[in-house]
Amino acid sequence: MLKHEVSILEVTGLSNYIMQAPTGLARRRLRLSEAETMDRMLQTAVAMLGRGGLTVSLDHISLEEVIREAGVSRSAVYRRWPYKDLFFRDVVIELAGNAVPGIFDQEVRLLRQVVAEREEWLKTPELRSGLVTELIRQLALLDFEMLFESATFRTYLTLNAAFLSIADGEAREHVRAALAEAGQAHIARVAAAWELLASLFGFRLSPSTDATFESLATLLDASLRGLVLAASSEPGIVTQRVRAKPFGAVEEADWSLLALSFANIAWGMLEPDPAVAWDEDRVATVHETVRTLRANDL
Repeated sequence: MLKHEVSILEVTGLSNYIMQAPTGLARRRLRLSEAETMDRMLQTAVAMLGRGGLTVSLDHISLEEVIREAGVSRSAVYRRWPYKDLFFRDVVIELAGNAVPGIFDQEVRLLRQVVAEREEWLKTPELRSGLVTELIRQLALLDFEMLFESATFRTYLTLNAAFLSIADGEAREHVRAALAEAGQAHIARVAAAWELLASLFGFRLSPSTDATFESLATLLDASLRGLVLAASSEPGIVTQRVRAKPFGAVEEADWSLLALSFANIAWGMLEPDPAVAWDEDRVATVHETVRTLRANDL
C-alpha cells in the first residue's frame, strides 16, 4: 500500500474495519431476518455518524448504544450481526448509498434573491450574461461553505478515498456500486439543474465543445471536491477572495476560488441560445418561474 493510502485510512479511522476480513465472516447469515430491525439499526448508526462525519474511528460508536437508540431487540441484532465488525461493514455500505450532497433550499432562496435584486439585468444580452455570472459567483460560494462544514460530505469524500482498501471483495464491490449509483444520481441532478437554469436565462451548450450537461456537472463537481479537500488542510482557502470583474461581470466583487473555477468551466461550455427571443412576456415568465421554484424542481 502507498504511504498516502495508509495515511488516509489512519486519519479516517476506517483501517480497523476495511483493511481486514471480518471475524466470523464465513458464519454470516445469507438471508436477512427481522429486516425492520436491520433497517432501524443502520439508519440509527448513520444518523449517529452524521453528527460528526466519518472522520474518526468507528470505535467511538458503541453497538450497544446504537441498539438502545434504535429501540430494537438486542437478541435480534446479535442474530443478524454476531460480530461488531459485520455490523460496521453494513453501516459503511449504507453510508455509501446516502453520502452525496443534494440541492439545498438555501440555493433556491439565493437564486430567487439574486434575480429579484437585478430585475433590469434580463433586458439585454450583456446584462443577462452578467446575471448568470453573478449567480455562479454567489451560488458557488454558498455551495463551498455549506459542503465544507457538512459531515455528510466529509463522509462521502472519505468513502471515495478509502473503499478500494476494503479487504473483502464482495463488500468492496457493494460499496463501490453504492458510491457509483449515488454519484451518478447526484451528477444527473446537478446536470438537470444547470440545464434548467441555462434554458431559463437563454443559454445553451456550445456546439463546438460537443459537451453535455452531465459533462459540465462532472467537471463542476470535481472542482468542488478538490477545493473542499484542499481546504481541509489549508482552511484559508475558505476565506480567500479575489477582487475582480471577470467573465462579463457587471460589477466588481469578491470572488472565491470555487466561483472562479465554476465560472471558468461554465463559460467555457455555455453560449447565448440564438433561438431564444426575448420580450416582455419572456422576462415575466422568467421572474414567475424563479419566484415559484423549489429545491425539488432542480
